[in-house]
Amino acid sequence: MDRIDLFRIFARVVECASFTRAADTLGMPRSSVSAAVASLEARVGARLLHRTTRKISPTQDGAAFYERCLRVIADVEETEDLFRPRGAKPSGRLRVDVPGRIGRLVVAPALPAFLDEYPDIDVALGVTDRAVDLVEERVDCVLRVGPLSDSGLIARPIGRLALVNVASPAYLARHGVPASPLDLPRHLAVNYASPSTGRIEPWEWIEDGETRTLDMRGRVIVNSAEAYIACCLAGLGLIQIPAYDVRDVLAAGDLVEVMPEHCAEPLPITLLYPHRQHLSRRVQVFADWLERLLKAAIAAP
Repeated sequence: MDRIDLFRIFARVVECASFTRAADTLGMPRSSVSAAVASLEARVGARLLHRTTRKISPTQDGAAFYERCLRVIADVEETEDLFRPRGAKPSGRLRVDVPGRIGRLVVAPALPAFLDEYPDIDVALGVTDRAVDLVEERVDCVLRVGPLSDSGLIARPIGRLALVNVASPAYLARHGVPASPLDLPRHLAVNYASPSTGRIEPWEWIEDGETRTLDMRGRVIVNSAEAYIACCLAGLGLIQIPAYDVRDVLAAGDLVEVMPEHCAEPLPITLLYPHRQHLSRRVQVFADWLERLLKAAIAAP
């Protein structure tokens, strides 16, 4: 068994926290997986794993070695991809991160079709509203909604998300319907705090070609899109939300659009990946698939 195979087996054991589960996912006998890790520890001259009857976890040396293994495995796979025949299917594990609502409503339901088309690619799908660090968290690509602040990354524009202003019928019955931003000081909003910075986002709208903002009064602050919508449905205030997020509840009458002439600027959707001279084919095919999916489902030109 060569070194890269040992690295792959060790990495899978760390990720599964179990020799048995790692063996199952690799299609190998448990004894072979255990022997491979023992051989690797003998090679490097360090204990890499804490072994108990209940759980396997990396030692301090093992955690550092695991990070290096992932980089080596990725480099080897990308190098191999350079010389595969054009018709060969890309392979390997792909680590992706997408915003929560897009992941649940759009990406996850469509993922079986991608996996059927590329049977040799496994996807580790992170779904979070937090801005992950691609390098620190070993992510191959992330989908970002909103202005970018990252440097040193390849940015692939996907499209834009149209925003709408909405409220529940119960809220409007109690507080009235705002006709323009001049009415906003008399209203409440469900305030949204960025999961990454904690900053509360102001209310925005376009007026005379310029973006205007207002810090809205509110009795509730949330830090996820799911909670944002749930609190609006509960009648706790106005929200500004991507139109695709509330398409169904608007159609059902559970939320009502207000001030349609005073919406915020559409949000850019961007796919980011680390700058590398040779981008792996599995990242390329996933990026192409994701762009087609999002443009069909939610993105405006």
